[in-house]
Amino acid sequence: MSPRSVCVFCGSRPGRNPDHASAARATGEMLARNGWRLVFGAGDVGLMGEVAKACTGAKLGVIPVHLLGRERVERDRSAMVVTEDMHERKKVMFMNSDAVVVLPGGAGSLDEFFEVLTWAQIGLHGKPILLLDVAGYWQPLVGLIDHVIAEGFADASLRRHFRVVPDVAALEAALAEALR
Repeated sequence: MSPRSVCVFCGSRPGRNPDHASAARATGEMLARNGWRLVFGAGDVGLMGEVAKACTGAKLGVIPVHLLGRERVERDRSAMVVTEDMHERKKVMFMNSDAVVVLPGGAGSLDEFFEVLTWAQIGLHGKPILLLDVAGYWQPLVGLIDHVIAEGFADASLRRHFRVVPDVAALEAALAEALR
């Protein structure tokens, strides 16, 4: 059986709260400690770079060709796939993973989260989706999803397709359970 792989979506910027970078590093260390391969956006910038640099284990970096000149590529012990565009990047990352983790990030991270959430909602996969809620970062998103449900634009079952975890220890426990 091949090692399990965890796709990590997160910001290509560090954000303002230093707790986010600390959690990103702890996530990378945790993945390596468990022997889980990191599947990530290939860059060495922002939170994405923090996760990748801290992960001393197996990695698969996926980057679209148009970002090759704009982002420094994290190559330490990483296999790399170059895609034609951002949509293909998401798909390759998702298809090469057994679970999805979303750390704090911006519009790209939200896009990635909502795409894999939508795929789960319509029955295309049953992979675990975990939001790492560092310092309550994702609480406004959870509130928005609850609002969407309350307003009748989604069924309450939408909440069953993802799990919010408060810290890396809870993330590790959730992944260990899900990846058995």
